Amino acid sequence: MIDDEVQVAATTAFEALRARKLKLVTAESCTGGLVAAAITEIPGSSEVLERGFVTYSNAAKQSDLDVSPETIRKHGAVSAETAEAMALGALERSPADLSVAITGIAGPSGGSAEKPIGLVHFAAARRGEQPRLHEVRFGDIGRSEIRRRSVLTALALLGELLDPASQTL
Repeated sequence: MIDDEVQVAATTAFEALRARKLKLVTAESCTGGLVAAAITEIPGSSEVLERGFVTYSNAAKQSDLDVSPETIRKHGAVSAETAEAMALGALERSPADLSVAITGIAGPSGGSAEKPIGLVHFAAARRGEQPRLHEVRFGDIGRSEIRRRSVLTALALLGELLDPASQTL
């Protein structure tokens, strides 16, 4: 899962965070901690990764990240609103400077016409600022590939947060 492309993206994010002396917290659902895993493949990752939350269930999103039951009931676990709440909750529950959150439907089941397999919502936040939100519909390209591309997208969104001029998405 951590192939050369993911490793390059993780290294780029690591170097940008380290250069700015910033700490990252991750809040991951469908990726199951792969963003944090990609960062921790890099020696010295403790300089930038403060912690990671894997909140796969709705209950975990609520208890670990303070995502309100109302948000999940009204918008669903896979929504921009839930991704935003995850990103903000991760910052509230850590001393990190930045957060990135991911929630989606990796398949092979669980999709619907409204929320198909491959739908993933992302949020990246800097403490004290509104999160950047991003939605991708990867399509039904396979569970592993959806998760891999989600990691790449999350790292690119983090890069945009660190360097708004980059606009890689």
